[in-house]
Amino acid sequence: MGHPEGGGQGQDLLQRRENVRQANFLELFVDLVLVFALAGVVSRVARDIFSEDAVVRWRSMAFLLVLSLPLIWLWITTAHITSWFDPRRRKIQWIVLASAFGLLVMSTSLPYAFVGRGWAFALPYVILQCGRPLLLMPALRGHPLRQLYLRSVLWYAATAVIWLAGAVVTGGSRATLWGVAVTIDIVAGQLRWPVPGMARPAQVSAWAMDSRHHLPERYQQFLMIALGETVLAVGITLTNEPVTVMAAAGLVVAFLSTVLLWRIYFYRSGQILAEAVAAAGDRYAAGRATGTAHVVMVLGIVTAAVGFEIVLKHPDGRPEPVWLVAILGGPALFLYGRIRLERIVFDRLSLRRVVAIAALAVVAVPLYFAPPLVAAVVAALVLLAVALADARHAAGRPPEAPSPAH
Repeated sequence: MGHPEGGGQGQDLLQRRENVRQANFLELFVDLVLVFALAGVVSRVARDIFSEDAVVRWRSMAFLLVLSLPLIWLWITTAHITSWFDPRRRKIQWIVLASAFGLLVMSTSLPYAFVGRGWAFALPYVILQCGRPLLLMPALRGHPLRQLYLRSVLWYAATAVIWLAGAVVTGGSRATLWGVAVTIDIVAGQLRWPVPGMARPAQVSAWAMDSRHHLPERYQQFLMIALGETVLAVGITLTNEPVTVMAAAGLVVAFLSTVLLWRIYFYRSGQILAEAVAAAGDRYAAGRATGTAHVVMVLGIVTAAVGFEIVLKHPDGRPEPVWLVAILGGPALFLYGRIRLERIVFDRLSLRRVVAIAALAVVAVPLYFAPPLVAAVVAALVLLAVALADARHAAGRPPEAPSPAH
């Protein structure tokens, strides 16, 4: 299971990426677990969004953030490890497998996340975020990454108190504590875990972007994970529902919308992301912005998947404001993240996507009086308009090269 390691090899754990250019099979195994995890988030949120209680319905959207962000952040920090360290080494393989198992345990707790099994969600997260840097630090003597990991452990140990306190309580109190904890974790990571009296290393960041292509490719796969989760959630939902003409129409709209999200992402910024990061003047700033953009897009895709659940279960149902937020807000959030990606790759504002977000906001008012299926069709038409505008822009022109800020 990988190369043997001697006790004195130390920094041999660090990546020699010229020989490991792409994600290996172990990383793809983690991706499969994340598909299951995000599908569990959609299922958990959809359960509450159909409640008769309006407060419960709106609260479900907050639950989406509280449950999905820790899973996403754990995946990102795992990708950070496999970007810096050689995944062929046995120690790294065991760390990645432990990360996959932790994600799996967290995922099994999702249906009961706020009424029970709080420890199953919080404890794996805390153990992995605190334990993995401690295991890797001995191999990093003299490397700036060691200081970054030390600072991260101090922050994760502090927020562990909040995570474990949330596991003790239930309901809204747990959701609030976990929401605060994951916000601190992500913001501190964005700032490279500042600690008074400890200088922040200039050569490494929480996003691990450098001249290699590994992490940009992982982010591309991250988007595919989210899109795969959407297909999985839609398929499971329709399997358990009576197949009517309206439900069949909802399936077609959901599938076409997913294809359009894929098309809009990969044209053209997503396709040449690695080249853009390599050409960026400040690769660490580009890495941070790239990570943020992908988190926003994945949250948009997960929200859209909740909207598809609504359309498949109640295609001609009485409209609810929060249902409209999921159906239209998911694509809008994705487009906003895609605008941020366009800025990274081409250093410009994508006006087509700005207009599309404005259109989704405008049509929300009349769609409040229409059934969910109609809202989904309109959202799909807006995405189609963006994809067609992209195709028209590219027609008859050579493929556009990246032009990031310098």
